[in-house]
Amino acid sequence: MYTIGATTAMLRARAGLSVLPEADFAGAGDIDVLIVPGGVVTKELAKPDVIAWIAATAGKAELTASVCTGAILLAQAGLLDGQEASTHWADVEELRTSFPLVRVREQRRWIDNGAIVTSGGISAGIDMSLHLVERLAGRELALRTAHLMEYEWNER
Repeated sequence: MYTIGATTAMLRARAGLSVLPEADFAGAGDIDVLIVPGGVVTKELAKPDVIAWIAATAGKAELTASVCTGAILLAQAGLLDGQEASTHWADVEELRTSFPLVRVREQRRWIDNGAIVTSGGISAGIDMSLHLVERLAGRELALRTAHLMEYEWNER
């Protein structure tokens, strides 16, 4: 597991959090599970290299997931056309209006479409992540992980 950026230069995330990517797009190698985080994604939507990388990488990954407005990036990459998707409640209208081919579902914490899984906000992303642990490594590990986190897993 590692963090990837367009370059390996330090990034500033929401509220000024410093993120140092461990690999850039060219050096990321094969990815089994791609997780696209959300937040304020306006600048990324306008970067064709970012959108192209997401589309190409998702096409080769076993599984692609998004948290929150990461779904908007997946939609921009054409990955959600014709599929059900979830995002943060405050961004449902933007996803629906900007990407009319996406079947946006409100009040769904996460939606598993097989190769693509989307979730709402942060706690919904935790629920989705536990679902992914269950899907990839088994229910017992997902339950143990939730217990270790002292997290009450909302499985739907």
